[in-house]
Order: sequence, then structure tokens, then C-alpha cells
Amino acid sequence: MSKLFSDFEGDDGVPGAQRRAALFALMLGTLIMGLDSSIVNVALPQIALDMHAEPSAVVWVANAYTLAGAMSMVAFASMGDIIGYRRLYIGGLAIFTLSSLGCSLAWSLPALNIFRFIQGLGCAASMSIVPALYRQIFPARLLGSALGISSMMVAASLAAGPTIGGLLLAGFRWPSLFLVNLPIGIAGVMLSRKGLPRIAGRGGKFDYAGAAWSAIALGAIVLAVDSLSRDARHSQMLQLALVAAVAVALFIWSQRRARAPLLPLQIFASPRFTLAICTSFCSFTAQGIAFIAMPFLFQGAFGQTPLMSAAMFTPWPLAIVIFGPVSGRLSDRLPPAVLSTAGLLVYACGLALLATLDAHPAVPDILWRTFVCGAGFGLFQSPNNREILSSCPREHSGAGSGMLAIARTFGQSLGAAITAIAMFIAGAAISATAANAGSAGAESPGIHIALWVAAGAATLAMLASTSRIRYHRKSA
Repeated sequence: MSKLFSDFEGDDGVPGAQRRAALFALMLGTLIMGLDSSIVNVALPQIALDMHAEPSAVVWVANAYTLAGAMSMVAFASMGDIIGYRRLYIGGLAIFTLSSLGCSLAWSLPALNIFRFIQGLGCAASMSIVPALYRQIFPARLLGSALGISSMMVAASLAAGPTIGGLLLAGFRWPSLFLVNLPIGIAGVMLSRKGLPRIAGRGGKFDYAGAAWSAIALGAIVLAVDSLSRDARHSQMLQLALVAAVAVALFIWSQRRARAPLLPLQIFASPRFTLAICTSFCSFTAQGIAFIAMPFLFQGAFGQTPLMSAAMFTPWPLAIVIFGPVSGRLSDRLPPAVLSTAGLLVYACGLALLATLDAHPAVPDILWRTFVCGAGFGLFQSPNNREILSSCPREHSGAGSGMLAIARTFGQSLGAAITAIAMFIAGAAISATAANAGSAGAESPGIHIALWVAAGAATLAMLASTSRIRYHRKSA
């Protein structure tokens, strides 16, 4: 860790002493916003009971958060280039913290979804430019190690959310999951004001047209997928798909004509960059499916308490904490595509093993499978993130950072929608009362279908990652 704060002649970035304060501020913000992306998942059955809602409807408590990020990540990344990364990061963290209070006071499911959407916007504003901040703060010789720390925090916080959520639910009701954000968020804002470097943005005009078309396109895509679980005739899905197609076409047209486009399309000319983004998207789609499906599987099908359900997640973040930094350091010496592909192979196998669990598995059988999933994900993510930033021109760091964030957030949002579809199609909605200790629901074939889809998404990610290896050989 001390190597990250060393100074050598010719280093870019900021001095080592300032790097320490900046790293701590970014780690704290990443921790709180990453946790909130998944911390409520373990409480979905309890929220469904309190709100008198079906499980397929309450999934949008999680999905509203990630949908907001998917719709706004590209816009916020471009805004960070213009007004400065520090200013946007602090503003997003403040919005996130205030909306957490609103979530804890929500009086209905629609109100909770609205506050979760605002939370997602705050998270998107901050998280969309975190990789760009790392590239701005750390010299090139330390970028891989720094991104390894960042990837570990993102992945571990996302994976640890269900565990921490289960611990809170053991003694409190679901609003406590949001109240815990208040002191941490306030501390994060204060530390960021002191620790992050004051580097001005490039200025210029913001591409409002591009922001609007990108938000409409991404939002319509996720809503179209989700509508499959509620519209037997698929008429709404077809309408939303048409809206998405038109919005995508208009977005591309506007970006080609804009003097300062929201998303410079030339960054996709690099096969390494494009394939790394596709790899990230598919892998986080798999994670989004698993993190929504597994609480219902553990609590509904297996009859576990929220606390025990959370404990079954623990090996996943533990494995990421172990393997994430290691793979980040290795990516400075070995081709990132090779490391990512190996990790994704392990990840896909772990998800397939979870999908094969029988109706009454022993706890150790669950634990080692979740550890395999976490180990594979930890090996994959750090090298893949390094590949995205290193294959993107420095002048387009904000755009590359935004695409990395949107691949993660949009993948999770799509994964949550896919889980709802699987539950609906299989006719396997799990009773919300299964959240209570000793109340076990019936085994859900829909949940197992969702986990098989997750394994398939991880396999697609592995194939995309494998295809990058030849480009590394050409550049060697």
C-alpha cells in the first residue's frame, strides 16, 4: 500500500502525501454507494410484506436505483470533464446522502422507488468519474495498483451489502438500511472537500441533446425488458423497444454532429476498449441476476432467516477482497485479457454450481460455491478495468470512465429485470412471509432458471474477454 504514495522524478498525478488523503476519501464514497447498490436486496421479502406488494414488483426498489445510474452515467461523466471531477463527486455524494433520509421515511412503495431513483442519480454523479479521478491523482506507473484497490472496494462493497443488510435486519426494520448512510455520507463529503485535488475542468458547453437521447434509450431498454414479466401480449415491450431504437439512432446522429459530443464515438475504434466494455457489461448482468435471485432462494426456497441468508453471501465478498488486489498487481505485468478470461471461467462455473443446488442443500455446499463465484469475479474485475482505461486516450478519460460505470450499472439493472422475468414466467413468485424465521416457501424453479441465465451471461463475458487476447499479441 505504501508504494501508492511514493514519489519519483517525472511522476504525473499529485504528490504522494495528497494521494493518501484522496484515496481514503474515494474509498469511503465508493464503500457507501457500493453497499447501497445491494444492501436492500436481502430486505426485499420484508419490504414486500410491509408494503403488501408482490416480489416481482418490489424488485424495483433495487432496480430504480440502478436504472437511474444507467440513464445518467454518460451525462455525468461528460459533466465531470466540463466542471471538474472534484465538484461533481462531492455534489453527487451529498445528493445520495440526503435521499437516503427520504428512503428511510418512505410511506409507500412508489415513494420508496422515487427516493431510490434520486439516490441512484447521486451515486451516478459520483461513481461515473471515480476511475477518471484515479487516473488524475495517481501516476501512470501506479495506475494498475490503484485501480486494483478501487475495484476491490467496488466489488467488495456490492457483494458485502447483503451480509451487512442481514445483520441490520436481525435487530432493526428495513429503514435502518438507509439511515446508516447518513453519518457515513456526511463524513465522506467532509473528507472529499479536504482530500480531493482542486483541478479545474476543461469548460465548454454541455451536450444536452445527447444526454436526453442517451437517457431515453437506456431507460427504454431496461423498461422493455422488465415489461416482459407484466405484459403477456408484449405490446408494451414492443412500444418501448421502438422508443429505444429511435432514441439510439438519434443519439448516434447527434454525437456525430456535435462539436463537443457527450460520448466521443471514436473511443470505440479500439477493439480492446470495446470488448472490455462488453465483458464488463455481461459480467455485471450476471452479478445483478445473482444478487436479486439468491435472497429469494435462501429465504423462500430454503427457509433461512435474513441473517443466515446474509451469512451465506459472506464468502463472495471475502474472496473478492483476497483476489481483487492480487489480480490488479498482476495486471501490471501480465496481459489483462488473460487474467480476466481466467477469472470469468471460474465465475461462470461458480454460478452454474449455485444453479444446481437441490431443495435441501447443506450450508457448506452453499458457502464454497459462493466463494468460487467471488474468487472468479475478483480475478476478473481489476485487470478488466485497467484494460478499459489504458486502451482509452487520456483526453477521453471521462468518457472511458463513464462507459465503465454504465456497463456496471446498466448490467446490474438488466440483471434485476431478468430475475423478475424468470420469476414471473416460471410462476414462482415467493411469498413475502418467507422473510420471517421458520417460514419457508416452496422451491422456485424461476430462481434456478435465473441463476442459469447468470452463468450464461458470465460465459458470454468470458468469450468477449478471450477475443481480446489476439489484440494483445499483435501489440506485443
